Parts: sequence; structure tokens; C-alpha cells
Amino acid sequence: MKTTAIAALAALLAAGAAHAAAKHPCADDAKARAGKLLALHFNADGLALAPEEGPPADDQSGDVMNWSLSDEATAVAPIKAPVGKGKFDVLEVTGYIYKAEYRMHLIYAQIPDACVLMGQEIIELSDPY
Repeated sequence: MKTTAIAALAALLAAGAAHAAAKHPCADDAKARAGKLLALHFNADGLALAPEEGPPADDQSGDVMNWSLSDEATAVAPIKAPVGKGKFDVLEVTGYIYKAEYRMHLIYAQIPDACVLMGQEIIELSDPY
């Protein structure tokens, strides 16, 4: 009996790991929107972000800053919808501009076969103090 319970627990853990590893259907959409969100947030006098993603350069000189995104959009814990009883999926993408790192959350409605963006959050990961 004990062996059966252990086997059932192992199967449950394996199923949970496989579910967590599965790519979210809106991951590609989140990656495409993350670059636009990063550009919208970026604010520096006399500087602009490069039009296309590229690796950060050690020496950023000139008027254009290179930027890049993490390889994947990672699903994090869903959040409660502000109205009603539903929940939203949250996909996290990390963005980089020179030496700065940004965490972006792209928030999607849980609608099968659709990627309906409901909100976005961005914050720089730094200690301002």
C-alpha cells in the first residue's frame, strides 16, 4: 500500500512538472509585445532604443541604445480579475537595456484559443537607495 501511494505521488509530481514546462499559448505574443512595452517605458534625453532587438554592448555610445529580451515568456501565478470571479494568466519577460534589467508582466484573459491582452506591468530591477 505504501509503495502504491509513493508511485501515485511520483506520477502526480511528474504530471505537474510537465504542465509547468508546457509553453503557454500566448508566450510568443508576450515576447512580441514586451519589446514594445520596454520601448514605451524607456525615457532618456537624447537617446532612443534600437528599432530591433540586439545584444547589449559593453560600450553604449551614440544616440541609440541596444536592448534584448529573455529567451522565454514564463508563466507565473495567475491573478484575480479586478471585476467578476475570473482569473488572468500572467506571463513574465525580462528586458535588458545596457546595464539595466526590467521585469515585465503581460496579463492575458483566460480565453481558449485567444490571446487577449488585459494589462501590462513593467518595473526596473534596481535599488534606488
